[in-house]
Parts: sequence; C-alpha cells; structure tokens
Amino acid sequence: MSSSRSSISDSEASDGSSSSTSHEKIDNDASRQRSRISTESDASVANPPLFGPSITSRIKPRKVDKPSKNPGEIEHPTISNGKVVDSKASFATLDVAPWLIASLAAMEIKRPTGIQKGCIPKILEGQDVIGGSRTGSGKTVAFAVPILQKWAEDPAGIYAVILTPTRELALQIFEQIKAISAPQSLKPILITGGTEMRSQALALSRRPHVIIATPGRLADHIQTSGEDTIVGLRRVKVVVLDEADRLLASGPGSMLPDVDICLNALPPPLERQTCLFTATLTPEVMALKSLPRGKGRPPIFVCEVDTSDLAVPPTLKQTYLQVPLTYRETYLHILLRTARNAAKKSIIIFCNRTTTANLLERLLRLLEHRVTSLHSLLPQRERIDNLARFRASAARILVATDVASRGLDIPGVDLVINYDVPRNPDDYVHRVGRTARAGKKGDAVTLVGQRDVALFLAIEARIGVKLESYEEEGVNIETRFVKDGLKDVGERKRIALLDIEEGRDVNGNRTRGKIRKLE
Repeated sequence: MSSSRSSISDSEASDGSSSSTSHEKIDNDASRQRSRISTESDASVANPPLFGPSITSRIKPRKVDKPSKNPGEIEHPTISNGKVVDSKASFATLDVAPWLIASLAAMEIKRPTGIQKGCIPKILEGQDVIGGSRTGSGKTVAFAVPILQKWAEDPAGIYAVILTPTRELALQIFEQIKAISAPQSLKPILITGGTEMRSQALALSRRPHVIIATPGRLADHIQTSGEDTIVGLRRVKVVVLDEADRLLASGPGSMLPDVDICLNALPPPLERQTCLFTATLTPEVMALKSLPRGKGRPPIFVCEVDTSDLAVPPTLKQTYLQVPLTYRETYLHILLRTARNAAKKSIIIFCNRTTTANLLERLLRLLEHRVTSLHSLLPQRERIDNLARFRASAARILVATDVASRGLDIPGVDLVINYDVPRNPDDYVHRVGRTARAGKKGDAVTLVGQRDVALFLAIEARIGVKLESYEEEGVNIETRFVKDGLKDVGERKRIALLDIEEGRDVNGNRTRGKIRKLE
C-alpha cells in the first residue's frame, strides 16, 4: 500500500506542475482570441493551479466538481449509540428503504458511521467492496442493511452467505441481522461448530435466505452433506467475508483451505457480489483489488476509514509492565488489585494458549476474583453463557484467547491486559480495540517478559507509538509482589494445577470420570 500511495503522490505532483505551466501560459497569452482563452480557462478549472488565482474568461466556465473526498469521511462527528457518526447525514440520504430506517431507529441507530456512509450506496449498486475501518465502527450494519434491502426486493432462495472466523462473531452477526430484519420474514441460519450437524443440514436444505457461518463447519457440510443440502448455494447473490484479514491469512492455523471450499461451492466471482470487511487491510486483502475484472465490471470499490494508523483509538492509554516469566501470574494478581484497576468494572485478559486461559481462570477464581473465560476448549453452550455473563457484568474479568479479540461488540470494557504478548502485531491492535471504543477512554497493559522483547518492539513499530512503562501513584508493584502476592498466588496455583490434573471443573467439582466431547 505504501508503494501505491507514493505513486499516487507522484501523479498528483505531476498534475500540479502541468496545471501551473498551463496557468503561466494563460497569463502570457491573455490577449489572444476569445475561443483560445475559453479553452485554456476550462483547463485551469479542471486542474487548478497550486498557487495564485486563475484567469477567468468572458465565457462562464462549466461547473466542475471538487476533487472527490473519501466517501466514508465524517465531516460532522458526534457520538450516537456508542458509535462515531456524522450528525448531518442520515440513512435516507444513502437510499436505504424506509422499513430499514425504521428498524434501525428502533435499535437507536439513526446516523451512519463512516464505513456505513461509504459502503452502503456501493453495495446497493451491486459493486464489489473492500471496507476497512476500526473496530466498533459498525461494519456489520454496513453490509447487513444493503443485503436486507436487496433481498426484500426478491425474497427467494439463499441470497447471501456471510463467513466469519469465530463462532462468537457469527452468533453476534446472526442476532444483529435478525433484529434489523424483524419487520420482514427473513430466515437466517447459523452454521458453526459446537452444534449437531444433522440439524444444520436440515436447516440448509430448507433454503434459508441468509447463511452466517464459520468456514470450517460450512466446508464440512459442502463435503459431507447431500446435494439437496447445498444445491441452494449455487444461486447465492452476495458473499461477505467479515474479518477478511483473518480468513485470508496464510500460515499455521490458516482458514484459506476451508474458505476455498466454501467459495468454490458458490457462483463464480462474475456471477456474484463479493464484499470484504476488516479492521486491518493486509496485503492479502488489498491484493484482491488488482485481480482482473470481467468485461463491463467496475473496479472493486475500496473504502478506508481510520486505517492509516491501524485504527488504534487516540483515547487509549497503552502501557507495559516488565515481569519475570516465572512470576507472571503473581504480577497479574497484584495489577488487578491496585486501587486504579480494582475500580474498573470490566477487564479482559488475553492469552496466547487455551491451556493458559484455563489455568488463569481457575487461579483467579481461587484468588477471589469474579472471572469467567472464553476459549476453544469450552463447549459451545458454555462459551455463549460465559460471554453473556461478562456482558451482563456478572463476571468482572474475562480470560480469553484471540477468539474474543475480533469483532465482538462488548460495551464498557475499561481495561485490556495482554498476559501474553501476541505474536502478530495486528492481533495486538484487535485485542486493545476491545476498549476505548466510540471515543471513550480505555487502558491497555502488556506484560513483557525477557523473551518478549522482539515481539514487543514489533508491536511498537506497527502502531508507530512508544509504549510507556506502567505507573500508578502510590503503588510499587515490586514491593507488593513480595509482600502480598508471592505466597498466596503460589499456593493457589498448585491447587489449580492439581484440579486440572484430577479432571475437576473450574468450580473444583469432580467430573465423575465422564469424557466430554470437545467440538
């Protein structure tokens, strides 16, 4: 992207120089005939000079539009329903149907955000779209509204397929689409892991209108279910890849093979509309912009809103705390107990591994913290319940892996703690994006061990900010570590490890030797 921006800058510079030359020529030849002056004047209006006024003609020049602005630019920002919106814009100006406007208003969504303002008209026109915007900017509404509006004009068959990387995000999109489409008879279905495949196959065979799915489970259905189950996929009109950077990423744990299976079962690109949305416009995503287009197909529309600085909110205070790897749990406990952090009502602790998240939840429970967890070792029902407990403030702390870092709209998170330094700098941005949303203040603390220096420096280079060391007035973490935390945490960690070895649940109860199937 940097190279493309530099080429754009070079072309703008060359346009400016040619415009200046044209302007000087008009000054020198001002006494020439009227037709000559009129032609040169029109050229100067189309390419205005960099300096000085332009020479006017006796013939009134045609009206020329100003250089086009970013359609997602917010000219009159204000906060509405937890989002930064344009106070002078409305969904009616975006040609959104009245029934959708009323439905959105019932959800207290009355003004469009930047990504909605930029993408909704283009999707309604049938154009392929790449939308990049910071977390919490309303990307779901940006693709859900035009999909529902076009579906309502011809409600037959499977109209859209929405792919997303995590079950929790798929459920969130499913619920939001159900809420927006309440006035209509839309039939959306959710296809994710953790649920019986037979019931999902039956739901697919009944020709739902919108499918919200994780790639792995939908690929399973495509490969194993009968033709009657997936025949409707061949008539899909719109495909959405939400969190496209994660879906298209290569390397260990890549979802690309499953995404390919899903896309191959759908109509070819020339016969469908494709929309990609993400908070991080990675090279894999932007490479799609340069793919060959079919005859008569317009270029892919790219709308970037607040992506130049990787969408780290300016109201987010980012700090780090150097800790020895051996006593990381003790430093975490002390950090949660300080006066500033004890007053925070909602905290997310991110770990790199599910085993670490499992141990931390058990340990923090034994240390009398109100805590729950979210990671892939949990059954789907428990994942949904735990997330609901955290959203309802029944649990003050959520210990999670990166399944909670993308797209989840959890209002009011006061503090994000990176217990493990993320290995991908982009994951750091998604993690800290859970707080300081929609102009609110938030804090993020990263625990940095002696082996994490290279990863930490990569994060600083990615966000373009030097993180400050964590400080709190009247608090000495090292002193409290020895005095208040070392003994208690050590004893309870041994109990937590013993519970895991004996197969007890997070409450310390025996599971009676039952083997629980992990899906």
